[in-house]
Amino acid sequence: MLTSAPRGTKDIMPADVKAWICLENIVRRICGQYGYKEIRTPVFEHTELFQRGIGDTTDVVEKEMYTFTDRGNRSITLRPENTASAVRAYVEHKLYKEDAATKFFYMGPMFRYDRPQAGRLREFHQFGIEALGVEGPNVDAEIILLAVQVLQELGLKDLKLKINSVGCPNCRPGHRDKLQAFFKPNLGEMCEMCKSRYDRNPLRLLDCKNKRCQELGVGAPSLEECLCDECKAHFNGLKELLTAAGIEYEIDHNLVRGLDYYTKTAFEIQYSPLGAQSAVCGGGRYDGLVKEISGDDGRPGIGFAMGMERVLLALESQNLLPKFDESIDAYIVCPKKENFTLAFKTAIELRRAGFTVEYDFNGRSMKAQMKQANKFQAKKVVIFGEDELTRNAVTLRDMATSEQVEVAIAELASKL
Repeated sequence: MLTSAPRGTKDIMPADVKAWICLENIVRRICGQYGYKEIRTPVFEHTELFQRGIGDTTDVVEKEMYTFTDRGNRSITLRPENTASAVRAYVEHKLYKEDAATKFFYMGPMFRYDRPQAGRLREFHQFGIEALGVEGPNVDAEIILLAVQVLQELGLKDLKLKINSVGCPNCRPGHRDKLQAFFKPNLGEMCEMCKSRYDRNPLRLLDCKNKRCQELGVGAPSLEECLCDECKAHFNGLKELLTAAGIEYEIDHNLVRGLDYYTKTAFEIQYSPLGAQSAVCGGGRYDGLVKEISGDDGRPGIGFAMGMERVLLALESQNLLPKFDESIDAYIVCPKKENFTLAFKTAIELRRAGFTVEYDFNGRSMKAQMKQANKFQAKKVVIFGEDELTRNAVTLRDMATSEQVEVAIAELASKL
């Protein structure tokens, strides 16, 4: 067990890290274009933050959180998502006092105890956006456009945007009553989780993954027919802005997302070739979350999270992972140990001049070191030969053409 990573976790090896960095760089550039600034919150928080923020009827809180008691007898949870943490930081640092909207983005690891599978790990990484302090549908459209732009710039195709309105506290009670009336005749056939949610949060019945429950939910009353005038206007405004931006979308009345804090807009971007784990991005509006966490009147907010592992899986499936030049500028060959100090000094000076340089740590033969230079895909080889060193020079070999020239050590950087 000591030689294996814990179940549901994965090492990101050097060969893969460059693809992650490429994705992160695109995210940072586009977020900067939209005026979003990076925030980094703790990996763990007080458990109550997620219980109150996410909702105690959600799968995340009920079944998936990594929760433990610390030495101070406090209940602590590894963050299963970052929205609650970002909102907590927004409240703690009193950013709600600023006139302008607060616009965050984040990238980092999240933790959920789930059955590991492709695109779903127990430690996974998310890129997310949070915009706080703005009520209208314009910011809803903006963050959806930002998510779409990130995925499109990566080259992904076959993406499907699904949107819905999950209403607000004014219009949900009517929908709640209709849902309970619809499901009541078949409640005995539903899973135990749905039975427990029937009274606590019937909207979550639409989000059940049990096949029989999904069948029983066909034809359930949609929230759209129960929306109040404000929520209707908000949803219509979102659709109008998405259409104006040339973004295709599909209305999915069963899209309620998995977290209780959503109000009005909910959306998801799917990449169907990934199968069961097709959702690469999802989010929505959470106008009551600041109040739920702080107890104050609060401010409106909206955000999304994008699964970085799933995005990279999608890129791999379309052969879109970037190709990287793994070559180095120079490899220093020094077969005699008594010359190594000078070779080492030269390598450091070349690195300080901006070159990527490797050398042999073990003082192996000339042949072994040349073989290693090929393995490193060195463009040039710098050979510390005995005759050349008497003239304070080295042999510079071009590995592509096999041409060799003698170069004074002091001029090596300029020749490279």
